[in-house]
Amino acid sequence: MPSKGKVCLAYSGGLDTSVILAWLLEQGYEVIAFMANIGQEEDFEAARAKALKIGASKYILVDVRREFVEELCFPAIQTNAIYENVYLLGTSLARPVIARAQIKVAQEEGCFAVTHGCTGKGNDQVRFELSFYALQPNIKCITPWRLPEFFNRFAGRSALLAYAAEKGIPVQQTAAKPWSTDENLAHISFEAGILEDPNTTPPKDMWKLTVDPQDAPDKPEEFTIVFEKGLPVKLIYEGGKEVTDSVELFLTANAIARRNGVGRIDIVENRFIGLKSRGCYETPGLTLLRSAHVDLEGLVLDREVRAIRDQFVTTTFSRQLYNGMYFTPECEYVRSMIRPSQKNVNGQVRCAVYKGNLIILGRSSETEKLYDANESSMDEIGDFEPTDATGFIAVQAIRLKKYGRAKHEKGEAY
Repeated sequence: MPSKGKVCLAYSGGLDTSVILAWLLEQGYEVIAFMANIGQEEDFEAARAKALKIGASKYILVDVRREFVEELCFPAIQTNAIYENVYLLGTSLARPVIARAQIKVAQEEGCFAVTHGCTGKGNDQVRFELSFYALQPNIKCITPWRLPEFFNRFAGRSALLAYAAEKGIPVQQTAAKPWSTDENLAHISFEAGILEDPNTTPPKDMWKLTVDPQDAPDKPEEFTIVFEKGLPVKLIYEGGKEVTDSVELFLTANAIARRNGVGRIDIVENRFIGLKSRGCYETPGLTLLRSAHVDLEGLVLDREVRAIRDQFVTTTFSRQLYNGMYFTPECEYVRSMIRPSQKNVNGQVRCAVYKGNLIILGRSSETEKLYDANESSMDEIGDFEPTDATGFIAVQAIRLKKYGRAKHEKGEAY
Protein backbone atom coordinates (compact mmCIF):
# COMPACT_ATOMS: atom_id res chain seq x y z
CA MET A 1 0.00 0.00 0.00
CA PRO A 2 1.47 3.42 -0.91
CA SER A 3 1.93 5.73 2.07
CA LYS A 4 -0.79 8.30 2.70
CA GLY A 5 1.89 10.67 3.95
CA LYS A 6 3.95 11.41 7.00
CA VAL A 7 2.28 12.39 10.27
CA CYS A 8 3.70 13.47 13.61
CA LEU A 9 2.06 11.72 16.58
CA ALA A 10 2.18 13.14 20.09
CA TYR A 11 3.31 9.88 21.65
CA SER A 12 3.16 9.25 25.39
CA GLY A 13 4.15 5.61 25.47
CA GLY A 14 0.82 4.80 27.12
CA LEU A 15 -2.16 2.76 26.06
CA ASP A 16 -4.04 5.24 23.87
CA THR A 17 -1.17 6.59 21.80
CA SER A 18 0.41 3.15 21.39
CA VAL A 19 -2.85 1.84 19.97
CA ILE A 20 -3.22 4.96 17.82
CA LEU A 21 0.31 4.48 16.46
CA ALA A 22 -0.50 0.92 15.40
CA TRP A 23 -3.85 2.04 13.95
CA LEU A 24 -2.29 4.87 11.92
CA LEU A 25 0.13 2.37 10.42
CA GLU A 26 -2.81 0.15 9.51
CA GLN A 27 -4.37 3.11 7.71
CA GLY A 28 -1.24 3.54 5.59
CA TYR A 29 0.45 6.53 7.24
CA GLU A 30 4.14 6.88 8.00
CA VAL A 31 4.39 7.93 11.64
CA ILE A 32 6.98 10.06 13.43
CA ALA A 33 6.60 9.40 17.15
CA PHE A 34 7.21 12.70 18.93
CA MET A 35 7.61 12.73 22.69
CA ALA A 36 8.15 15.70 25.00
CA ASN A 37 10.26 15.35 28.11
CA ILE A 38 8.21 17.67 30.30
CA GLY A 39 9.37 16.19 33.56
CA GLN A 40 7.29 13.02 33.66
CA GLU A 41 8.88 10.04 35.37
CA GLU A 42 9.18 8.02 32.20
CA ASP A 43 11.57 5.43 30.82
CA PHE A 44 12.23 7.28 27.59
CA GLU A 45 14.43 4.54 26.20
CA ALA A 46 11.64 2.01 26.74
CA ALA A 47 9.19 4.41 25.05
CA ARG A 48 11.56 4.77 22.11
CA ALA A 49 11.94 1.02 21.81
CA LYS A 50 8.16 0.53 22.03
CA ALA A 51 7.40 3.14 19.37
CA LEU A 52 9.94 1.72 16.95
CA LYS A 53 8.79 -1.85 17.63
CA ILE A 54 5.18 -0.89 16.86
CA GLY A 55 6.39 0.58 13.59
CA ALA A 56 7.18 4.29 13.89
CA SER A 57 9.73 5.37 11.30
CA LYS A 58 11.41 7.64 13.82
CA TYR A 59 11.19 8.51 17.52
CA ILE A 60 12.06 12.07 18.51
CA LEU A 61 12.37 13.18 22.15
CA VAL A 62 12.42 16.92 22.91
CA ASP A 63 13.33 18.29 26.35
CA VAL A 64 10.93 21.13 27.16
CA ARG A 65 11.30 21.17 30.94
CA ARG A 66 12.98 24.54 31.26
CA GLU A 67 10.56 26.40 29.01
CA PHE A 68 7.69 24.65 30.80
CA VAL A 69 8.87 25.94 34.17
CA GLU A 70 9.98 29.40 33.11
CA GLU A 71 7.37 30.26 30.47
CA LEU A 72 4.28 28.59 31.93
CA CYS A 73 4.62 27.51 35.56
CA PHE A 74 6.34 30.65 36.81
CA PRO A 75 3.80 33.05 35.25
CA ALA A 76 1.07 30.85 36.76
CA ILE A 77 2.70 31.37 40.15
CA GLN A 78 2.97 35.13 39.56
CA THR A 79 -0.75 35.31 38.81
CA ASN A 80 -1.78 32.74 41.45
CA ALA A 81 -3.51 30.95 38.59
CA ILE A 82 -6.26 28.57 39.63
CA TYR A 83 -9.38 27.13 38.00
CA GLU A 84 -12.66 26.85 39.88
CA ASN A 85 -10.91 27.72 43.15
CA VAL A 86 -8.96 24.48 43.45
CA TYR A 87 -7.30 23.16 40.26
CA LEU A 88 -3.77 24.48 39.69
CA LEU A 89 -3.90 23.79 35.94
CA GLY A 90 -1.08 21.26 35.83
CA THR A 91 -2.23 19.63 32.58
CA SER A 92 -3.29 22.92 30.97
CA LEU A 93 0.09 24.52 31.61
CA ALA A 94 1.95 21.77 29.76
CA ARG A 95 -0.02 21.87 26.51
CA PRO A 96 1.40 25.05 24.91
CA VAL A 97 5.04 23.95 25.14
CA ILE A 98 4.23 20.41 23.97
CA ALA A 99 2.23 21.72 21.00
CA ARG A 100 4.97 24.15 20.04
CA ALA A 101 7.62 21.43 20.15
CA GLN A 102 5.44 19.04 18.16
CA ILE A 103 4.82 21.57 15.40
CA LYS A 104 8.54 22.23 15.17
CA VAL A 105 9.26 18.51 14.79
CA ALA A 106 6.50 18.16 12.21
CA GLN A 107 8.01 21.00 10.20
CA GLU A 108 11.53 19.61 10.41
CA GLU A 109 10.39 16.12 9.40
CA GLY A 110 8.18 17.25 6.54
CA CYS A 111 4.91 15.99 8.07
CA PHE A 112 1.70 17.14 6.41
CA ALA A 113 -0.31 16.42 9.57
CA VAL A 114 -0.12 16.13 13.32
CA THR A 115 -2.13 13.75 15.47
CA HIS A 116 -2.79 13.11 19.14
CA GLY A 117 -4.51 10.72 21.51
CA CYS A 118 -6.99 13.13 23.09
CA THR A 119 -10.55 11.88 23.49
CA GLY A 120 -13.52 13.57 21.86
CA LYS A 121 -14.95 14.49 25.26
CA GLY A 122 -11.96 16.17 26.86
CA ASN A 123 -10.27 19.54 27.05
CA ASP A 124 -6.93 18.50 25.59
CA GLN A 125 -8.20 18.08 22.04
CA VAL A 126 -9.15 21.76 22.13
CA ARG A 127 -5.90 22.85 23.76
CA PHE A 128 -3.69 21.01 21.30
CA GLU A 129 -5.57 21.76 18.11
CA LEU A 130 -6.08 25.47 18.76
CA SER A 131 -2.35 25.67 19.48
CA PHE A 132 -1.49 23.74 16.30
CA TYR A 133 -3.59 26.01 14.11
CA ALA A 134 -2.22 29.18 15.69
CA LEU A 135 1.37 27.98 15.28
CA GLN A 136 0.95 26.58 11.74
CA PRO A 137 -2.35 27.61 10.16
CA ASN A 138 -2.10 25.18 7.23
CA ILE A 139 -1.40 22.07 9.30
CA LYS A 140 -3.76 19.11 9.08
CA CYS A 141 -4.86 17.36 12.24
CA ILE A 142 -5.87 13.69 12.40
CA THR A 143 -8.11 13.04 15.40
CA PRO A 144 -8.68 9.29 15.89
CA TRP A 145 -11.00 9.66 18.87
CA ARG A 146 -13.38 11.74 16.74
CA LEU A 147 -13.36 9.34 13.77
CA PRO A 148 -16.22 6.80 13.78
CA GLU A 149 -14.02 4.09 12.28
CA PHE A 150 -11.75 4.41 15.30
CA PHE A 151 -14.09 5.04 18.23
CA ASN A 152 -16.57 2.41 17.08
CA ARG A 153 -13.78 -0.13 16.93
CA PHE A 154 -12.39 0.89 20.33
CA ALA A 155 -15.58 1.57 22.21
CA GLY A 156 -13.98 1.30 25.67
CA ARG A 157 -10.69 0.88 27.43
CA SER A 158 -11.17 -2.88 27.51
CA ALA A 159 -11.11 -2.87 23.70
CA LEU A 160 -7.89 -0.87 23.74
CA LEU A 161 -6.33 -3.31 26.19
CA ALA A 162 -7.41 -6.25 24.05
CA TYR A 163 -5.95 -4.68 20.91
CA ALA A 164 -2.70 -3.93 22.71
CA ALA A 165 -2.49 -7.53 23.86
CA GLU A 166 -3.19 -8.72 20.30
CA LYS A 167 -0.41 -6.52 18.93
CA GLY A 168 2.01 -7.37 21.73
CA ILE A 169 2.11 -3.79 22.97
CA PRO A 170 3.11 -3.59 26.66
CA VAL A 171 1.09 -1.07 28.69
CA GLN A 172 1.01 -0.03 32.34
CA GLN A 173 -2.75 0.27 32.46
CA THR A 174 -4.53 -2.96 33.32
CA ALA A 175 -8.11 -4.09 33.75
CA ALA A 176 -7.46 -3.97 37.51
CA LYS A 177 -6.37 -0.29 37.37
CA PRO A 178 -8.33 1.12 34.45
CA TRP A 179 -7.73 4.82 35.02
CA SER A 180 -5.72 7.01 32.70
CA THR A 181 -2.89 9.28 33.80
CA ASP A 182 -1.05 12.28 32.44
CA GLU A 183 2.16 13.39 34.13
CA ASN A 184 4.55 16.31 33.85
CA LEU A 185 7.03 18.10 36.09
CA ALA A 186 4.23 20.01 37.82
CA HIS A 187 1.67 17.29 38.44
CA ILE A 188 -0.03 14.04 37.54
CA SER A 189 -3.71 13.57 36.75
CA PHE A 190 -5.93 10.51 37.15
CA GLU A 191 -9.29 10.08 35.45
CA ALA A 192 -11.65 7.58 33.82
CA GLY A 193 -12.36 4.00 34.89
CA ILE A 194 -13.60 3.65 38.44
CA LEU A 195 -13.00 7.37 39.00
CA GLU A 196 -15.94 8.25 36.77
CA ASP A 197 -18.19 7.61 39.77
CA PRO A 198 -17.63 10.85 41.71
CA ASN A 199 -18.57 9.09 44.95
CA THR A 200 -15.88 6.42 44.62
CA THR A 201 -12.94 7.03 46.92
CA PRO A 202 -9.65 6.71 45.03
CA PRO A 203 -7.73 3.62 46.15
CA LYS A 204 -4.62 4.31 48.16
CA ASP A 205 -2.36 2.70 45.57
CA MET A 206 -3.58 5.03 42.82
CA TRP A 207 -1.63 8.02 44.06
CA LYS A 208 1.85 8.04 42.57
CA LEU A 209 3.82 11.16 43.46
CA THR A 210 2.99 11.95 47.07
CA VAL A 211 3.26 9.98 50.28
CA ASP A 212 -0.09 9.33 51.93
CA PRO A 213 -0.39 12.20 54.46
CA GLN A 214 -1.04 9.66 57.21
CA ASP A 215 2.28 7.98 56.39
CA ALA A 216 4.27 11.21 56.07
CA PRO A 217 7.01 12.07 58.59
CA ASP A 218 5.93 12.89 62.13
CA LYS A 219 8.13 16.00 62.21
CA PRO A 220 7.45 19.18 60.20
CA GLU A 221 9.97 20.06 57.49
CA GLU A 222 10.89 23.73 57.20
CA PHE A 223 12.15 25.67 54.17
CA THR A 224 12.27 29.22 52.79
CA ILE A 225 11.31 30.47 49.34
CA VAL A 226 12.82 33.73 48.08
CA PHE A 227 10.96 35.74 45.42
CA GLU A 228 12.10 38.51 43.09
CA LYS A 229 9.43 40.28 41.05
CA GLY A 230 7.04 37.48 41.88
CA LEU A 231 9.38 34.73 40.64
CA PRO A 232 10.83 32.07 42.95
CA VAL A 233 14.59 32.57 42.67
CA LYS A 234 15.92 30.62 45.64
CA LEU A 235 14.80 27.75 47.87
CA ILE A 236 16.60 27.19 51.16
CA TYR A 237 16.02 23.81 52.79
CA GLU A 238 17.46 21.13 55.07
CA GLY A 239 19.21 23.57 57.36
CA GLY A 240 20.94 25.73 54.77
CA LYS A 241 21.09 24.00 51.39
CA GLU A 242 20.24 26.39 48.56
CA VAL A 243 19.00 25.92 45.01
CA THR A 244 18.56 28.72 42.48
CA ASP A 245 18.30 27.13 39.02
CA SER A 246 14.66 27.32 37.94
CA VAL A 247 14.22 23.65 37.07
CA GLU A 248 16.19 22.40 40.07
CA LEU A 249 14.25 24.75 42.35
CA PHE A 250 10.98 23.33 41.05
CA LEU A 251 12.21 19.75 41.43
CA THR A 252 13.35 20.48 44.99
CA ALA A 253 9.96 21.95 45.86
CA ASN A 254 8.42 18.81 44.38
CA ALA A 255 10.61 16.55 46.50
CA ILE A 256 9.78 18.42 49.74
CA ALA A 257 6.04 18.35 49.06
CA ARG A 258 6.00 14.75 47.86
CA ARG A 259 7.66 13.26 50.94
CA ASN A 260 5.27 15.21 53.17
CA GLY A 261 2.06 14.35 51.33
CA VAL A 262 1.28 17.84 50.04
CA GLY A 263 -0.62 18.56 46.82
CA ARG A 264 -3.48 16.06 46.45
CA ILE A 265 -6.91 17.14 45.27
CA ASP A 266 -10.01 15.24 44.13
CA ILE A 267 -12.54 17.38 42.25
CA VAL A 268 -15.41 17.51 39.79
CA GLU A 269 -14.69 20.26 37.29
CA ASN A 270 -16.46 21.90 34.37
CA ARG A 271 -14.72 21.07 31.11
CA PHE A 272 -14.56 23.72 28.40
CA ILE A 273 -16.43 21.42 26.03
CA GLY A 274 -19.49 21.52 28.29
CA LEU A 275 -19.24 18.31 30.34
CA LYS A 276 -18.46 17.80 33.99
CA SER A 277 -15.47 15.60 34.77
CA ARG A 278 -14.07 14.01 37.90
CA GLY A 279 -10.30 14.30 38.21
CA CYS A 280 -7.74 13.48 40.87
CA TYR A 281 -4.51 15.44 40.83
CA GLU A 282 -1.17 15.53 42.60
CA THR A 283 0.50 18.92 42.27
CA PRO A 284 3.24 18.97 44.92
CA GLY A 285 5.84 21.67 44.24
CA LEU A 286 3.50 24.06 42.47
CA THR A 287 1.23 23.98 45.53
CA LEU A 288 4.12 25.12 47.75
CA LEU A 289 5.40 27.82 45.41
CA ARG A 290 1.98 29.28 44.64
CA SER A 291 0.88 29.31 48.30
CA ALA A 292 4.07 31.05 49.38
CA HIS A 293 3.63 33.61 46.61
CA VAL A 294 0.04 34.32 47.66
CA ASP A 295 1.24 34.91 51.20
CA LEU A 296 4.07 37.26 50.22
CA GLU A 297 1.71 39.38 48.14
CA GLY A 298 -0.27 40.10 51.29
CA LEU A 299 2.82 41.81 52.68
CA VAL A 300 4.16 43.70 49.69
CA LEU A 301 1.45 44.22 47.05
CA ASP A 302 -0.69 47.35 46.93
CA ARG A 303 -4.34 46.65 47.74
CA GLU A 304 -5.81 48.06 44.53
CA VAL A 305 -3.16 46.50 42.29
CA ARG A 306 -3.87 43.16 43.90
CA ALA A 307 -7.63 43.58 43.53
CA ILE A 308 -7.40 44.43 39.82
CA ARG A 309 -4.92 41.62 39.20
CA ASP A 310 -7.11 39.10 41.07
CA GLN A 311 -10.33 40.18 39.40
CA PHE A 312 -9.01 40.33 35.86
CA VAL A 313 -5.55 38.87 35.26
CA THR A 314 -5.78 35.85 37.55
CA THR A 315 -9.27 34.76 36.53
CA THR A 316 -8.82 35.51 32.84
CA PHE A 317 -5.37 33.93 32.50
CA SER A 318 -6.54 30.84 34.38
CA ARG A 319 -9.54 30.46 32.12
CA GLN A 320 -7.42 31.01 29.01
CA LEU A 321 -4.98 28.31 30.12
CA TYR A 322 -7.75 25.87 30.93
CA ASN A 323 -9.58 26.48 27.65
CA GLY A 324 -6.48 26.17 25.47
CA MET A 325 -6.34 29.83 24.46
CA TYR A 326 -2.65 30.41 25.15
CA PHE A 327 -1.63 31.29 21.58
CA THR A 328 -4.29 33.97 21.17
CA PRO A 329 -4.12 37.77 20.99
CA GLU A 330 -6.18 38.09 24.17
CA CYS A 331 -3.85 35.83 26.14
CA GLU A 332 -0.82 37.69 24.84
CA TYR A 333 -2.47 40.88 26.09
CA VAL A 334 -3.21 39.41 29.52
CA ARG A 335 0.32 38.03 29.86
CA SER A 336 1.69 41.52 29.24
CA MET A 337 -0.05 42.61 32.46
CA ILE A 338 1.70 40.07 34.68
CA ARG A 339 5.11 41.69 35.00
CA PRO A 340 3.91 45.19 36.01
CA SER A 341 1.81 43.68 38.81
CA GLN A 342 4.83 41.84 40.20
CA LYS A 343 7.58 44.46 40.27
CA ASN A 344 7.22 44.90 44.05
CA VAL A 345 6.73 41.23 44.96
CA ASN A 346 10.16 40.80 46.52
CA GLY A 347 10.91 38.97 49.75
CA GLN A 348 10.99 35.59 51.40
CA VAL A 349 8.45 33.27 52.95
CA ARG A 350 9.32 30.76 55.66
CA CYS A 351 7.22 27.61 55.44
CA ALA A 352 6.75 24.18 56.94
CA VAL A 353 5.03 21.11 55.58
CA TYR A 354 3.49 18.47 57.78
CA LYS A 355 1.30 15.49 56.86
CA GLY A 356 -0.33 17.02 53.80
CA ASN A 357 -0.45 20.58 55.13
CA LEU A 358 1.50 23.70 54.24
CA ILE A 359 2.06 26.08 57.16
CA ILE A 360 3.32 29.64 56.73
CA LEU A 361 5.80 30.45 59.51
CA GLY A 362 6.60 34.03 58.51
CA ARG A 363 7.34 36.42 55.70
CA SER A 364 9.62 39.44 55.23
CA SER A 365 10.88 41.88 52.63
CA GLU A 366 13.94 44.10 52.70
CA THR A 367 12.76 46.34 49.87
CA GLU A 368 8.99 46.72 50.13
CA LYS A 369 7.64 48.75 53.05
CA LEU A 370 3.86 48.83 52.64
CA TYR A 371 3.48 47.07 55.97
CA ASP A 372 4.31 49.31 58.95
CA ALA A 373 4.28 47.52 62.30
CA ASN A 374 4.02 50.80 64.19
CA GLU A 375 0.99 51.96 62.22
CA SER A 376 -0.73 48.59 62.56
CA SER A 377 0.08 48.10 66.23
CA MET A 378 -2.70 48.07 68.81
CA ASP A 379 -0.17 49.17 71.43
CA GLU A 380 0.84 52.53 69.98
CA ILE A 381 -0.74 55.28 67.89
CA GLY A 382 2.16 55.92 65.53
CA ASP A 383 1.44 58.13 62.51
CA PHE A 384 -2.14 56.95 62.19
CA GLU A 385 -4.63 59.35 63.76
CA PRO A 386 -7.55 57.31 65.25
CA THR A 387 -9.95 60.28 65.01
CA ASP A 388 -9.60 60.18 61.21
CA ALA A 389 -11.54 56.92 61.25
CA THR A 390 -14.65 58.81 62.40
CA GLY A 391 -14.88 60.77 59.17
CA PHE A 392 -13.97 57.73 57.10
CA ILE A 393 -16.83 55.74 58.60
CA ALA A 394 -19.26 58.67 58.30
CA VAL A 395 -18.58 58.99 54.56
CA GLN A 396 -18.88 55.26 53.99
CA ALA A 397 -22.17 55.26 55.92
CA ILE A 398 -23.94 57.92 53.83
CA ARG A 399 -25.33 55.57 51.21
CA LEU A 400 -25.95 52.80 53.73
CA LYS A 401 -28.15 55.08 55.83
CA LYS A 402 -30.15 55.98 52.74
CA TYR A 403 -30.47 52.32 51.83
CA GLY A 404 -31.57 51.42 55.35
CA ARG A 405 -34.20 54.20 55.45
CA ALA A 406 -35.60 53.09 52.08
CA LYS A 407 -35.96 49.49 53.22
CA HIS A 408 -37.58 50.64 56.46
CA GLU A 409 -40.12 52.78 54.59
CA LYS A 410 -41.00 49.80 52.36
CA GLY A 411 -41.35 47.55 55.39
CA GLU A 412 -38.62 45.24 54.16
CA ALA A 413 -36.44 43.31 56.58
CA TYR A 414 -32.77 42.48 56.15
